[in-house]
Amino acid sequence: MPEKLKLYWRLARLDKPVGWLLLLWPTLWALWIAADGHPRPAIVAIFVLGVITMRAAGCVINDIFDRDLDPLVERTRTRPLASGAVTVREALVIFFLLLTIAFGFVLLLNRQTVWLAVVGAGIAASYPLAKRFTNLPQVYLGVAFSWGIPMAFTAQDSPLMPLAWWLLGTNLLWTVAYDTMYAMADRPDDLKAGIKSSAIMFGRFELAINTSLQAITLLSLALMGLYLGFGVIFYLGLGAAALTAVYQLYLCKDRDRQRCFKAFLNNIWFGGFVFAGLFFAYALR
Repeated sequence: MPEKLKLYWRLARLDKPVGWLLLLWPTLWALWIAADGHPRPAIVAIFVLGVITMRAAGCVINDIFDRDLDPLVERTRTRPLASGAVTVREALVIFFLLLTIAFGFVLLLNRQTVWLAVVGAGIAASYPLAKRFTNLPQVYLGVAFSWGIPMAFTAQDSPLMPLAWWLLGTNLLWTVAYDTMYAMADRPDDLKAGIKSSAIMFGRFELAINTSLQAITLLSLALMGLYLGFGVIFYLGLGAAALTAVYQLYLCKDRDRQRCFKAFLNNIWFGGFVFAGLFFAYALR
């Protein structure tokens, strides 16, 4: 049984915190902005646990849909479902268990947030199909990874709701950028398997487009900082995030698969530096 639990842990990608950190950072941005720097600890705890659980559920349903594609990609062929170590029936049980836990957290919030969560669950569950029908599944992922932002605002009855959609659009651009790096690492295998991605669609312009997306993300966050009246400390956080973007471009410049994947992983620092800037901007007011 312990071996099975390890397989389930891997199936839900709980051994790889990068994914839930990339989902968590923008949610924390939104929680702090919506509450003017003073979110209730209980709501922060609910969102942190909900993000981790929902991301795990998303990974499981992704692997269920991709169980025939993952064996064709070098990086994913050893995943529990792809390798046959876990059955589809087991994976479905784990998925519904995680979904139930995540929904339990959401029920502690208000009705508007519950309805947004239902929509978000549908987006997350249908994301794996996007790579079969669109050349830009990264945009679909961007919506899924940004959906916690409006939920963070409604959960706190924030009067700043228009900012939620501004922040959602900003985060969507960043998500497309870092998930394109992820797709660049898999591009040779994806081409053979017939999997669609932004890295394939952008072709030789992928680095220029990624750089533009990250630059627009930083500009949008800077304008938001001006609107909210943040001081120098916030812009120091943005400056640190900008340095990570430069480093990621450097890693990707030769299109080496391992270095592109390393650039993707480095994005946890981009999101973390933005949050640090936000946190201290409010704390030092």
